[in-house]
Amino acid sequence: MEKKMPDYNVNPFVAITPVAILIVFLALIISLFGSDSLSGGSQVALLMGMAVCVTIAMVVYKVPWRDFESRIMSTLGEISVTLLLLLCVGMIAGSWMVSGVVPTLIYYGIQIMSPQLFLISTSVICAVVSLLSGSSWTTIATIGVALIGIGHALGMSEAWTAGAIISGAYFGDKLSPLSDTTILASSTAGVPLFQHIKYMMYTTMPTFLIGLTIFFIAGLNADSSTQLQISAFTEGLDRTFNISPFTLLIPLLTAVLIARKVPSVIVLFASSLMAGVTALILQPHLLAQIAQSTDITANALIKGLAVTFYGSTAIETGSATLNELVATSGMAGMMNTIWLIICAMCFGSAMVASGMIASITRVVVGFVRSRVTLVSSTVATGLFLNISTGDQYISIVLNAEMYKQVYRRKGYEPRLLSRTTEDAATVTSVLVPWNTCGMTQATVLGVPTLTYLPYCFFNYLSPLMSVLIAAIGWKIKKAVPADTDAEDDKE
Repeated sequence: MEKKMPDYNVNPFVAITPVAILIVFLALIISLFGSDSLSGGSQVALLMGMAVCVTIAMVVYKVPWRDFESRIMSTLGEISVTLLLLLCVGMIAGSWMVSGVVPTLIYYGIQIMSPQLFLISTSVICAVVSLLSGSSWTTIATIGVALIGIGHALGMSEAWTAGAIISGAYFGDKLSPLSDTTILASSTAGVPLFQHIKYMMYTTMPTFLIGLTIFFIAGLNADSSTQLQISAFTEGLDRTFNISPFTLLIPLLTAVLIARKVPSVIVLFASSLMAGVTALILQPHLLAQIAQSTDITANALIKGLAVTFYGSTAIETGSATLNELVATSGMAGMMNTIWLIICAMCFGSAMVASGMIASITRVVVGFVRSRVTLVSSTVATGLFLNISTGDQYISIVLNAEMYKQVYRRKGYEPRLLSRTTEDAATVTSVLVPWNTCGMTQATVLGVPTLTYLPYCFFNYLSPLMSVLIAAIGWKIKKAVPADTDAEDDKE
């Protein structure tokens, strides 16, 4: 059991200082480095924010360094599997591309899907896959990458496509009984899993339908005169890869593993190995090209396959646009993400160990006067935790733990807390550039977080819908008599 940190009773104005300084540093870094800010600048900003937090806590509140060290070690231990998962995501991104899985999906997909229905179809497909798999990360790293390519070939904006992919993936993840975040939110709040999922439908379904409506309307304005670009893509793919329906066995077998509830790390690693074997059979010429060998030899194949798993691949297709699309970076491409996650976890750990997160939350809770302000405070805290701790798991646990007694005192059912936590902490994590989710999906899809953010309608409308439903009072009832004023029922 994790050791409970002592409460150092930090002044709220002092507690917010590291967060404010972090935001200033990040703004400066982004203005100086632009899209390259996540290659090191943002990591420095997070460590500077951590340094400010630790300095204030140790000097002013006499917090011992061992408290920070203990919390950092505990947090990094908790995310070790996540880091391994990221390496597997890098492997599958490279192997699925070079083996021909993604090129085959793109090849057939751009001939089947119309530009007008592409966005809404993309969101629905990702929602179904994520609902069945219970993982938005797996969905985005596999079918999401293929859909980015299809959208590119159809002339769709990458920002719109990424928004549709992420909206669908996080909808399915949120409602799936296989999702770790769904299980975490329900268990932390003390709500049975399926009761939690059923209650989330009241906010989740309307939000998703609004998103689908927007994607449908946006798709109607898509340019349908893309036949020339489609022909160029299909010819380039056919010329470069051995396009074969055989490669589609890999996604099928991956789906079987997911359906059998095999852990995500094992699924992604096994899928990568299957794709590697397929590359040896169908794409030996590409492996030799990656190995920079003029002959297809055993050494060239082994070297090419190893580079596909861990490093950058540049495949010549005869089209500059297509070259960029089929280029991959393997496990090495995830290192900036891993580096950022570690720095974000260190900052979040320092904020928790020093008691600054708890101090800020107490101030927020103090403004709770009604049902609407209670839900709004929970939403605001979830957003704040995603920004300040950089990890959705920490945000979910802290949010539920901080408000559990408040909801109980106010007389509201714990399922309202579990739903609001998911509406705020789970789905907005992907909108924060330095959050584990935001950085990972930006890296996997090749679209910066702030670029796709405006089009992730489901993700940023969910917390607003949660507040709206609270204001209406739909399906919200008291669990036990409240020990506060009757004004709680007035909303």
